Amino acid sequence: MKSIQRGFTLIELMITVAIVAILASVAYPSYTKYVVRTKRSAAQAVMQTAASKQEQYMLNARSYAGALADLQVNVPADVSNTYTLSVVADNAAAPPTFYVEAAPKPGQAAQDARCGTLRLTNTGVKTASGGGSECW
Repeated sequence: MKSIQRGFTLIELMITVAIVAILASVAYPSYTKYVVRTKRSAAQAVMQTAASKQEQYMLNARSYAGALADLQVNVPADVSNTYTLSVVADNAAAPPTFYVEAAPKPGQAAQDARCGTLRLTNTGVKTASGGGSECW
């Protein structure tokens, strides 16, 4: 009488592991790019909110605010962990100006060097210090 063996051979198991490893090596870089892009988008959303609140502040106080706290902008934890946001106002200029800036912290900066520091001005000009064309 023959005994029937059930299960996988070592070769079949190693082929499966190799295929999974190849798929993971292809998928992981795409995943990290997606995560970096998502963090950048979250920072840009906060910057847009701050710019909008700056315009409202200008209507109420006849000058731009010099800090995010004055604008009552809450920076979410996921953004504050990856970017340092700041507002710079020049009320002495004619007309007054401001810009909102998001400087990446070291981990984000290393992964998103092509964009670097993001800036949004009171005129709506959006720039990136890294010179990347698809940062905004």
